[in-house]
Amino acid sequence: MSETGFSDKLKTAKSRMGGFARSAPELMRGFAAVSGAATKAGHFSAADRELFAVSIAVVTGCEDCILYHVEAAKRHGAEEGTLVEALEVAVEMGGGPAVMYAGKALEAFRVL
Repeated sequence: MSETGFSDKLKTAKSRMGGFARSAPELMRGFAAVSGAATKAGHFSAADRELFAVSIAVVTGCEDCILYHVEAAKRHGAEEGTLVEALEVAVEMGGGPAVMYAGKALEAFRVL
């Protein structure tokens, strides 16, 4: 898929999330707090934490989550090699379906 395709899908996913946030603002403020705490650098860097999220998204098959967290991992300085290592763990835990989503995550990383 082209950069435009992934970018458009990510923009659409963020728009859907924004629409839900407008409908359920209290819940989404709480979710934003959880998300901020979960991705804040500590023993692991923010990039590492986003790669964990990519790996989980691959195992659970959430395409929007893959795009969202791939983009965030890159923004925090993740490199392709570290993504591949995270995807290897995802495949170990998720089997064949995770292989398919891992390919999508890697392709998104390369074009976003």
